[in-house]
Amino acid sequence: MDVQHFERITAFIEARLTPLFAADTGSENGFGMDDTSRALRALRNAVLEASVTKGLLETRGAAEPAVRRVIDQTVELHWDVLRGVARQWEDHADFRREFKRHAWELDAAPAAVPAPTAVPAVAAQA
Repeated sequence: MDVQHFERITAFIEARLTPLFAADTGSENGFGMDDTSRALRALRNAVLEASVTKGLLETRGAAEPAVRRVIDQTVELHWDVLRGVARQWEDHADFRREFKRHAWELDAAPAAVPAPTAVPAVAAQA
Protein backbone atom coordinates (compact mmCIF):
# COMPACT_ATOMS: atom_id res chain seq x y z
CA MET A 1 0.00 0.00 0.00
CA ASP A 2 1.23 3.47 -0.71
CA VAL A 3 0.25 7.05 -0.01
CA GLN A 4 -1.51 7.37 -3.36
CA HIS A 5 -4.16 4.84 -2.29
CA PHE A 6 -5.06 7.06 0.67
CA GLU A 7 -5.00 10.19 -1.47
CA ARG A 8 -7.30 8.67 -4.11
CA ILE A 9 -9.87 7.28 -1.68
CA THR A 10 -9.90 10.47 0.41
CA ALA A 11 -10.37 12.62 -2.70
CA PHE A 12 -13.23 10.36 -3.83
CA ILE A 13 -15.01 10.60 -0.47
CA GLU A 14 -14.40 14.34 -0.14
CA ALA A 15 -15.89 14.87 -3.60
CA ARG A 16 -19.07 13.13 -2.38
CA LEU A 17 -19.24 14.94 0.97
CA THR A 18 -18.28 18.50 0.03
CA PRO A 19 -21.47 19.24 -1.95
CA LEU A 20 -23.51 18.22 1.10
CA PHE A 21 -22.07 21.23 2.91
CA ALA A 22 -23.94 23.70 0.73
CA ALA A 23 -23.10 27.04 2.37
CA ASP A 24 -23.16 28.85 -0.97
CA THR A 25 -26.85 28.00 -1.39
CA GLY A 26 -27.74 29.22 2.08
CA SER A 27 -28.30 25.67 3.31
CA GLU A 28 -27.69 24.91 6.96
CA ASN A 29 -26.67 21.30 6.19
CA GLY A 30 -23.45 20.56 7.98
CA PHE A 31 -23.41 23.89 9.80
CA GLY A 32 -26.42 23.71 12.08
CA MET A 33 -27.01 21.81 15.28
CA ASP A 34 -29.57 19.43 13.80
CA ASP A 35 -28.83 15.70 13.64
CA THR A 36 -28.14 15.74 9.89
CA SER A 37 -25.53 18.48 10.27
CA ARG A 38 -23.93 16.70 13.18
CA ALA A 39 -23.79 13.43 11.25
CA LEU A 40 -22.21 15.15 8.24
CA ARG A 41 -19.55 16.77 10.41
CA ALA A 42 -18.85 13.50 12.22
CA LEU A 43 -18.48 11.62 8.94
CA ARG A 44 -16.20 14.26 7.46
CA ASN A 45 -14.06 14.32 10.62
CA ALA A 46 -13.78 10.51 10.61
CA VAL A 47 -12.63 10.57 6.99
CA LEU A 48 -10.08 13.31 7.64
CA GLU A 49 -8.72 11.53 10.72
CA ALA A 50 -8.41 8.21 8.88
CA SER A 51 -6.69 9.81 5.90
CA VAL A 52 -3.98 11.39 8.08
CA THR A 53 -2.64 7.88 8.66
CA LYS A 54 -1.08 8.01 5.20
CA GLY A 55 1.78 9.93 6.84
CA LEU A 56 2.80 6.76 8.69
CA LEU A 57 3.55 5.03 5.40
CA GLU A 58 6.48 7.37 4.84
CA THR A 59 8.08 6.40 8.16
CA ARG A 60 7.47 2.65 7.81
CA GLY A 61 10.63 1.87 5.84
CA ALA A 62 12.98 3.23 8.51
CA ALA A 63 11.01 1.87 11.46
CA GLU A 64 12.06 -1.03 13.64
CA PRO A 65 10.19 -4.30 12.98
CA ALA A 66 7.97 -3.98 16.06
CA VAL A 67 7.01 -0.42 15.13
CA ARG A 68 6.50 -1.48 11.52
CA ARG A 69 3.88 -4.02 12.67
CA VAL A 70 2.04 -1.31 14.59
CA ILE A 71 2.17 0.99 11.56
CA ASP A 72 0.79 -1.80 9.37
CA GLN A 73 -2.07 -2.45 11.77
CA THR A 74 -2.90 1.25 12.02
CA VAL A 75 -2.82 1.73 8.26
CA GLU A 76 -5.04 -1.33 7.74
CA LEU A 77 -7.56 -0.13 10.33
CA HIS A 78 -7.84 3.33 8.84
CA TRP A 79 -7.97 1.99 5.28
CA ASP A 80 -10.93 -0.16 6.37
CA VAL A 81 -12.70 2.94 7.70
CA LEU A 82 -12.18 4.79 4.42
CA ARG A 83 -13.08 1.71 2.40
CA GLY A 84 -16.36 1.33 4.30
CA VAL A 85 -17.30 4.96 3.67
CA ALA A 86 -16.30 4.88 -0.01
CA ARG A 87 -18.32 1.73 -0.67
CA GLN A 88 -21.49 3.68 0.06
CA TRP A 89 -20.95 5.14 -3.42
CA GLU A 90 -19.96 1.88 -5.09
CA ASP A 91 -22.30 2.63 -8.00
CA HIS A 92 -20.69 6.05 -8.67
CA ALA A 93 -18.82 6.45 -11.96
CA ASP A 94 -15.63 7.58 -10.16
CA PHE A 95 -15.56 4.61 -7.78
CA ARG A 96 -12.37 2.59 -8.25
CA ARG A 97 -12.04 -1.12 -7.83
CA GLU A 98 -9.16 -0.60 -5.38
CA PHE A 99 -11.63 0.97 -2.91
CA LYS A 100 -13.14 -2.50 -2.39
CA ARG A 101 -9.83 -4.18 -1.58
CA HIS A 102 -8.35 -4.85 1.81
CA ALA A 103 -5.06 -3.13 2.64
CA TRP A 104 -3.01 -6.31 2.21
CA GLU A 105 -4.57 -6.91 -1.23
CA LEU A 106 -3.26 -3.56 -2.46
CA ASP A 107 0.30 -4.75 -1.90
CA ALA A 108 -0.14 -7.89 -3.96
CA ALA A 109 0.18 -7.69 -7.70
CA PRO A 110 -3.05 -8.64 -9.43
CA ALA A 111 -3.01 -12.25 -10.56
CA ALA A 112 -2.42 -12.69 -14.25
CA VAL A 113 -5.42 -14.10 -16.03
CA PRO A 114 -4.34 -16.77 -18.49
CA ALA A 115 -5.33 -16.14 -22.08
CA PRO A 116 -8.01 -18.48 -23.37
CA THR A 117 -6.59 -21.33 -25.37
CA ALA A 118 -8.06 -22.26 -28.70
CA VAL A 119 -9.62 -25.70 -28.89
CA PRO A 120 -8.58 -27.57 -32.05
CA ALA A 121 -11.53 -28.31 -34.33
CA VAL A 122 -10.91 -32.09 -34.07
CA ALA A 123 -11.04 -32.04 -30.27
CA ALA A 124 -14.18 -29.90 -30.32
CA GLN A 125 -16.02 -32.52 -32.43
CA ALA A 126 -15.12 -35.45 -30.16
